[in-house]
Formats: sequence, structure tokens, C-alpha cells
Amino acid sequence: MGARSRRAACLLVSMLWLGACGGANDDDSPLAGPAQSSSEEGATAAPPSCGIVAKRTKDIRPGRASSDPRGLLHGAAGLVFSSDDGRHGREPWSSTGRDTRLLRDIRGGQSGSDPTSFTRLGDTVFFAADDGVHGRELWKTDGSSAGTQWVVDLRPGALGSEPDSLTVFQGRLYFTADSSGHGRELWRTDGSSDGTVRVMGLIPDGSECYGLQLAATSGFLYVRYGYSGHNGDTLRLARLDGTPSEPVVVLEVVGDNSIEAMTPVGDLLYFLHNNDESEWSLFVTNGSPAGTRGLRLFPDKPHDLTAFAGKLYFASGVGPYEAGYAGDELWRSDGTSRGTALVKDILPGKEDASPRGLATLDGKLYFSADDGVHGRELWRSDGTPSGTVLAQDIQPGPLGSAPDSLSGHAGRLFFSADTTGRGREAWMYEARSGLATALDDVAPGPASSSPSSFVRSGWALYFSADDGVSGRELWALSFRSPGPCTIGPAR
Repeated sequence: MGARSRRAACLLVSMLWLGACGGANDDDSPLAGPAQSSSEEGATAAPPSCGIVAKRTKDIRPGRASSDPRGLLHGAAGLVFSSDDGRHGREPWSSTGRDTRLLRDIRGGQSGSDPTSFTRLGDTVFFAADDGVHGRELWKTDGSSAGTQWVVDLRPGALGSEPDSLTVFQGRLYFTADSSGHGRELWRTDGSSDGTVRVMGLIPDGSECYGLQLAATSGFLYVRYGYSGHNGDTLRLARLDGTPSEPVVVLEVVGDNSIEAMTPVGDLLYFLHNNDESEWSLFVTNGSPAGTRGLRLFPDKPHDLTAFAGKLYFASGVGPYEAGYAGDELWRSDGTSRGTALVKDILPGKEDASPRGLATLDGKLYFSADDGVHGRELWRSDGTPSGTVLAQDIQPGPLGSAPDSLSGHAGRLFFSADTTGRGREAWMYEARSGLATALDDVAPGPASSSPSSFVRSGWALYFSADDGVSGRELWALSFRSPGPCTIGPAR
């Protein structure tokens, strides 16, 4: 098939929402979006070529100005996100690919309600928004206009309670809010006004709380918070188990301390602790004070903490004064000091490979890194030194393509990459074949559409991009769960 015929076939496939190849895996059930026709269900012919043509779902804000979609999240009835159409301000929107529409004009006029923190619990998506009357409070949507509703007014008046850190745990939504103007507290809701209650027992009487942050493992909800008391500032990490029992404080420190990057890995919670020094300590807890311990001290703050194969992976390095100094490289931890170790020195010596954007797909860890030869390119790892290898040299030469916004969906890794003559555009790496393919340019020629926020919902892979004509808008690539693809080598 010639290049023109191949592109026409891909375009037809994309327009019919048949974009990717058929095949079964554990993510093969339809999510939401366009329905599958009976002719597709019974098809026995060879699968079509994988779609590489993304299309704009709608010019939400006509003209050169951008609607700038944000907070993309797969909901039960399609994609939920915020966008600014230039008439209603930033409000909640939804898309099934074929139908992209405003869910509700929560705040009349061009100011917009500025919805943030989209979080899904069952068939409901919760978020924070300001209707201009009650301040920023908790809202929810089932994907319909009528089902986009205010949950509760925790702080009557125009200031609002400012819900934050929305976290799902044991079938309930937990969040932090300031209902009185005297500091933030922990709340729980089942989605109803009557079912929204304060979680008691965290903060000593007479103290004002600050810095609340939540993280949930398989067994516990963890709450980081600080408060000011007679002994000065105190920072705590406590856990709840979802029952009426009192919270258990697993770590308490006094003075100028910080706890950051709380990352669940199965039953364990990893986090970083800093006591106002230049070094950062990697900690782990199993939910008990005795099981909360420091694993290793790092002179530079570890970053990109990611759960993979039951372990924590991240990038950092030991100090230059320590034996084995290797710069900023890929590390892992199994929750023990001995098991917290360098995976591989990708850029040998004392320079930094600086792994970034860690993402998981089909039993592999993907990230970008610079080995000093190929520039910053796409890498993959199975957690072993020999299994940590260059996945694709997308832009030959020492500069590299600098992959960014990595996101794995149904056997394929989507990301942006910067190549000569094409600029920064969307790419797709198929785990089964080990091949990377460029999607058709959103911004033609050397211009960059700078795609980001790749999220699967239904039979589509959504992202935001700027084609240079319509501004930054919502785009979609139709695809199915993976099978052997016929897209050919990287181009």
C-alpha cells in the first residue's frame, strides 16, 4: 500500500472510530464512548492498521484563542474536563468523542467556576468549583447536565470551604476543607449533603491545622498535617482505617520539617522527609509507628516516585562524597534499607541521566533518560540492570527527542516527542512490537502542537494540543485494545 493510500485508510479508520487493532487483554472491555456495531463484533477479517490520525473533537473556543482543556479524567459516561469557551469562562465539560459539550454553566458570565480536582468514585466525578455565591465548594457530576450538582455548603457565605486533596478510600470520598475560617479539617462524603461529615480526632483541641495532604494505600488512609501548639509547630503523619476508631499517629516531628511525595505501593506508603537540611530521607510505613522508618538519605531530593511491580521506583543519587556516586539515576526500594539501591547507572560516571516521567505499561517501566550518546530518549526497565535498556532512539544523534507526558493505555505508551522537521508531536510506542510510531502532525511541518495529558476514555485516547490555528483544544485518537499492529517502523 502506498503512503497516500495508507494515510487515507488510517483517516477512514479514525473517522469510523475503529482506530487500533483488535485483540484481548485484561483491559479489553469497553469503557465509555461510541458504541460498537454488530458488524465489528462479528468481524473475522484481518484487523485494520492502527490509527495514527487524531482529530479535534470540537473547536470549543472558536478562533485562535485556546479553550485550554485541563484535568482530563475518564468518567462513567465519557471524558470529564474543564475548558473555557470564551463565553462561560472555565466550566466543566464532557466528551464521548462524537459529542463534546458544556456540562453546566455553574457560574454565570465569563468568570467561570474554575472546576478543579476531578476525582472519580464509582459512577460519580467529584470536583471543587465556585458558583460565585457560595464560594468554592464540593460538586459532583454523573456526566449529564442535570446530574452536575452542588454537594454541600460547608462554609456559608461567599468565601467557601475550598475543598482540596480529594481522595477515594473504601468507597467514600475524603477531602480537606476549611468550614469555619479556623484552619483546614478532614471530611468524608458519600456524595450527599447529609452524608458529608467531619472526621474527628486528628487535631488537638485549641490547635489550628495546616498543610493537610491525603494518600490511600490498600488498607489505610494517611493524613499529613501540621498544627501550632504550646511546643511550637508539630508535623504529623497519621493513618485511619475507615472505622470510628481513633487515628494512629505513625510519625510526629517538632520544628521546621516537611513530608512530601506520599506514594502508595500496595500496603506500604513511601514518602520524603526533610528536617530543614539540604538532604532528604526516603521513609516507608506499614501503618504502625514501629513500622515507620527511614531507608536512606539523599543529598538531592528524589523525584518521580512511582509504584511498579510491588516496589517503589524513583530517580536520585547518593552524595558525591559517597562510594559509588553515579549522579541522578534510576533507583528502586522494596521497603528495606538494603533493598533501596541503584537499578542502573544509565550515564556511566558522575553525570546525570536524570530519568523523568516514569510510567508503567504491561510489566515494564518507561521513562525518558539521557545516556550521553543518544540524548534524552525513551527507555524501559523490568527492574534489573540488564533489563534497563533504550526502548527507541526516536531522534538519532546526541540531542534526543526528549519524550514527555508518558502515559500507558492498553498495550501502548503515548507521549510527546520533539524531532527534526516535525517539532513536538504525539507518538505511540507499542509494547508488543517494540516500535514507536508518530501520530500524524496536529501542527503541520516543523511547528509543535505540544500535546499533553494523554487519557483513555472509551474507544478514544484524548489529549490537548495546539494546531497553530485553533489554539489549544481537545483532540482524540480512536483505538482498541492491542493486537498485532501493521503500522510499520518508526517514521
